[in-house]
Parts: sequence; structure tokens; C-alpha cells
Amino acid sequence: MMNLDLTGKRAVVTGASLGIGEATVKLLAQHGADVFFCARTDEAVTKLADTETEIGSINGIVADMGEKESTQNFIDEVLAKGSVDILVNNVGASPSRNFLYMTDEDWQQLHELNLLSAVRCTRAFLPAMRENKWGRVVMISSSAGKYPNAALIDYGATKAAMISISKSLAKKYGSDGVLINSVLPGLIHTAMWERAATEIAEATGGKMEDVIKANGSSVPVGRYGTSEEVASLVTFLCSEAASYISGTSIEVDGGQSGHI
Repeated sequence: MMNLDLTGKRAVVTGASLGIGEATVKLLAQHGADVFFCARTDEAVTKLADTETEIGSINGIVADMGEKESTQNFIDEVLAKGSVDILVNNVGASPSRNFLYMTDEDWQQLHELNLLSAVRCTRAFLPAMRENKWGRVVMISSSAGKYPNAALIDYGATKAAMISISKSLAKKYGSDGVLINSVLPGLIHTAMWERAATEIAEATGGKMEDVIKANGSSVPVGRYGTSEEVASLVTFLCSEAASYISGTSIEVDGGQSGHI
């Protein structure tokens, strides 16, 4: 029988106000984990933290993971309550920008949010996982990290870096019982994707609705994915059922990538 029980495990999910992060928090808690998450506003934290759970718990902290000091405060607050067994580096943004007009500050800001937040959290929570000889780290990367998109150049660069980091760390810390993987969502119907579709439409002179329709029809299964479908894979990777899976980058894209 597949063991997805996470009772007694303490999990952290970054960027959980909506979409994949929110769905992951709920599903980890449903399987027994005590989950700590962050969001940028009190309203978002309260909304998710008030979700009823039967066995696990959901605990929210206000933090802006695009800022170094705020990220460190979040880490400190979590560690003050105990060590972490599971880390899901989910927070991120996907602006669509013209490369020629992107400033150094644009690049730096997105790297702070998408990449360095994951680096900082992993660096902070990994030592206890090694000491306990059990840990799970999941990087929520993107298909854009593997298949470059001209409209998402800086976003794709940060997500490719996440894949590389997870593979390197998996090689180094697998013998300590810490399993590290990347999940690469494709077209998932989230608020972030709707914003990205709007920006792509503006950059190309089209309409947001046409971007969404065209992309949706390109998926072999004939639809967009859901946040819950991504969260299901993340929860599996965080469980004992995935005890021989490490260093992988798994695509959740409805067959769209088309590679062997």
C-alpha cells in the first residue's frame, strides 16, 4: 500500500496565497503534516490559515520572499518553533518582458524572489534534515526552465537554475537521507498564468483570451492543468512512497513537452 502519511512531519511552503502553493499547503496538511507557509499580506495568511484540517495543521506567516530581510525573518520564525522535515520552494513570479528593455534591477529583483529565496530557505532548513537523516526538498520550477520561452527570458533563467541546484544538492545530500527534486509545471490555470498571458498579449499586440485559448489547445490532453494536480505530485515526493526518487525534474504538463 502506498504510504503518503505525513503525520508528525513539519513542512514549509513558500508563496502560498494562491494556486499551486495554496493547494500544496492544504494537501500536505490533509496527509498529516504541520505546515508553515508565507504570503505577503495579512489577508492572504488569515484566509489560508483558517482552513479546517482533520489531522495536520496550517500556520501562516506574513513575509515578502523577494526581500532578504523579510525572508530571514520568516526562516527565523519557523525555526523558533522547531526543525523542518519538508521544504517546498514554491514562491515566484513570471513577468513577460522584452529582453532589450530589462534593467539590471529587473533581473536582480526576479532572482531575489524566484531563486535566492529558495537558496536561503534550503540553506537554513537542510542542516536539521541531515542531522535527522530524513528530509524532502521540492523546487517548484517550470517547463520554462527546460524549454526556453522568448517572452519569459529572466523567469526561465531562474527556473533553470532551480533545476540545476536541486540536482546538485541531491547528489551531495542523498546519503544523508535528504531527497531533493524539481517539479516543472506546464500550463496550469492559476492567477499567475492569467497575469503572464495578459503580459504576453500586451507584448505581442494580441488579446489575453486568445493567448489562453491558443496555449490550452496545444496541450495533448486538451486542457490546462490544475493546482491540485501539481500539489498531488509534490505531496507524493514528500512522502515515504517516493523514498527512491531524488535528483529528478518531473514535468506536469499534460504531455506538452514532447521529448523522449
